Amino acid sequence: MSDTVIAHVDLDAFYASVEIRDDPSLRGRPVVVGGQSDRSVVAAASYEARRFGIHSAMPMVRARKACKDLVVITPRIGHYAAESERFFQILGRYSPLVEGLSLDEAFLDLTGTATLLGPPAVAIANLRKEVMDTLGLACSAGIAPVKFVAKIASDLAKPNGQLEVSAQNLLATLHPLPVSRLWGVGKTREAELAKAGLKTIGDLARTDLAALRARIGDEAARHLHALANGRDDRAIVPDREAKSMGAEETFETDLRDPELISLYLLEQAERVAARLRRNGLTATGVTLKYKLADFTLVTRQATIPATADGPTLHRTVARLLAQNPPKGPIRLVGLSASKLGPPPLPDLLASADPGDEKRARLNATLDEIRQRHGQSALQRARLLELDRKAPEARPAGYEAPPKRR
Repeated sequence: MSDTVIAHVDLDAFYASVEIRDDPSLRGRPVVVGGQSDRSVVAAASYEARRFGIHSAMPMVRARKACKDLVVITPRIGHYAAESERFFQILGRYSPLVEGLSLDEAFLDLTGTATLLGPPAVAIANLRKEVMDTLGLACSAGIAPVKFVAKIASDLAKPNGQLEVSAQNLLATLHPLPVSRLWGVGKTREAELAKAGLKTIGDLARTDLAALRARIGDEAARHLHALANGRDDRAIVPDREAKSMGAEETFETDLRDPELISLYLLEQAERVAARLRRNGLTATGVTLKYKLADFTLVTRQATIPATADGPTLHRTVARLLAQNPPKGPIRLVGLSASKLGPPPLPDLLASADPGDEKRARLNATLDEIRQRHGQSALQRARLLELDRKAPEARPAGYEAPPKRR
């Protein structure tokens, strides 16, 4: 473990920071991104807004009461996705092993890069400076021997800072922290552990595993006990373009709205399809992936004619989702394209489906326009609904929209 160096880099208040950068008159003012109606909730809040107790997933009506001068900006998902692409291009210059978690954060494996980039703390400081100089956005970073500690370290470093946790002081850093810092510990789990007197990560680490199993079940007990003792064997999983291309989102608030799930899948399908086309590839395999609130993972696959078309990928995963509806709210949703290869020969393409050639021409035109004018220049009309729906409390009883983490 001591030889492994993993960094977690996270753009600070991403949506709000992009809006403030684009409109300097907003600098220093309390800004939130979200819907304009009282039924909406906050999707992102600037640090000035957070001083009033405003946070993501807060109902907009409460946010407005907390700060009478609050500036509410309607989200521009396509624009944020374009800025995310630029962010990930910078990350790729510091490590070939980059694992994206969402639009605004990723893990990097810096193991063995010291000769080229300098010590990890120096490399990450240079990376953060490049992000600021190039994008005008601040980011925070954590460095540690294991993934989840790097993530915790970047959270502790916010805003606009970095923290390195060595193998020698890993447990000393972890154990005083509340159990809510661990992946998989939400408010319900936190309350359950508190009833057993387990309030800190150290409390959890010192607990007998058998007793913990009896209280929260075998899988959760083993997962949390390992993390509490600083064990996380997961390696960085970069995009394996030769085998598959995928996109997924993990949400802080479990997602229940089927329409919103479908819109996120469409956005992911568009991103994956664009990457397929950039690499001159098509896919004949599509996988739907979702994870329930209890961490149950469900994957379903389908075989389709070779394609690099976003709506085609989306129709396939939408069908898989309809055939395998989640048994409860979900915390993660994603899709991947597999069985990659070159596009079919033109004569085979034409003989298979005349519509495929028309879609190929349309996608080529879209790609050319986006290359010249940015990724947000054009997007599917349905994705405008994501801008509208994402910050709303939908359906009735759904307390908060998903905030990507």
